[in-house]
Amino acid sequence: MGDTFIRHIELLGYEKRFFPSQHYVYMFLVKWNDLSEKLVYRRFTEIYEFHKVLKEMFPIESGDINVEKRIIPHLPAPKWFDGQRSTQDRQGTLAEYCYTLVNLPHKISRCLHVVNFFKVRPDDTNPATDSQIKKPEVFLLPKDSKKNPTDITGPIVLQTYRAIADYEKSSTSEMALKAGDMVDVVEKSESGWWFCQLKNKRGWVPAAYLEPMDGPDESEEQEPNYAGEQYIVQKSYTAVEEDELTLKEGDTIEVIHKLLDGWWVIRKDETTGYYPSMYLQKAGEANVTVKSELRNRSAPPRRSTIRNAKSIHKQSRKQISQETYRRNSKKYVQSRRNMKENFQNKANVIVEKNEQEENKSKAQPAVPPRPSKDLILNRCTESTRRKIL
Repeated sequence: MGDTFIRHIELLGYEKRFFPSQHYVYMFLVKWNDLSEKLVYRRFTEIYEFHKVLKEMFPIESGDINVEKRIIPHLPAPKWFDGQRSTQDRQGTLAEYCYTLVNLPHKISRCLHVVNFFKVRPDDTNPATDSQIKKPEVFLLPKDSKKNPTDITGPIVLQTYRAIADYEKSSTSEMALKAGDMVDVVEKSESGWWFCQLKNKRGWVPAAYLEPMDGPDESEEQEPNYAGEQYIVQKSYTAVEEDELTLKEGDTIEVIHKLLDGWWVIRKDETTGYYPSMYLQKAGEANVTVKSELRNRSAPPRRSTIRNAKSIHKQSRKQISQETYRRNSKKYVQSRRNMKENFQNKANVIVEKNEQEENKSKAQPAVPPRPSKDLILNRCTESTRRKIL
């Protein structure tokens, strides 16, 4: 028995391959004692042959001598023809088999037969392919497979993306990239960290470093929601770029555009700017502890901060300015409408007052009293005096 042993075996799903003929292989993520993780592919017929040899090596633990002492798990024999339905239905049993196998006594779980079977082979990293044959279809086992092992998410053909620049990983759970590397995306997280595989390597990669092969990826993003969606800040962040916002834990904000690189456009009062989505939680949801390793990792880099990025596409991604976000946001439009209505109301009041003043009847001049007869005789002309005589 050597020093190398397996800590955990996780069944990820299966692939439907078309070369040299149509067949199915299971995908296993094997975690070793040196903390490395390797992706291997095995046909069920291979797994069953491995199982038969293991039983022969340990007859007592396989129940051949006394059935009651059996600890090696059962595994059904392959069918005469293994199609997609049988491959799919067998996943729950196979996942349970691998879990039990790794947790058997060390003399079994760490024996060379087990170790060698799950070691990476050349065809795991470079499977035989034919450029004329279509790409394998990938069927992933759902995360809640223990509840419903036969409910798969298929078929899923993993999307291939290209690295636009070199990326140096900062933790063991991440994967380093070189510009031009072609990776298959297994999971796209809203945090801006995507789980990818490159040959026999798997790990988290910033989405900002990846581009699809067929053109800019803004078509994958949601349209801006200018009405806003309420979120609560779960972790403080201090702005580094001019178009980012500085917020404190507990602040209530509105998300108006969810972007693939994990930097969402948010609105705080009348100001908009970018903020890491992994530090936000939707209002009304149960307050969970900063979940998984994603929240413990720093925010992913933004596309605009990547140096020496080289895209293969002539057309670049469309950019929306913060001024456009602000002017189209529902709060801004509503405030402008309110201002306009207030201004109009004030103008109407002024016009109404002016009209009222103009319509008021003007005061008539006072009629002077008629002069006395003596005053007319003394002061008026001869003709006027004659009229009263």
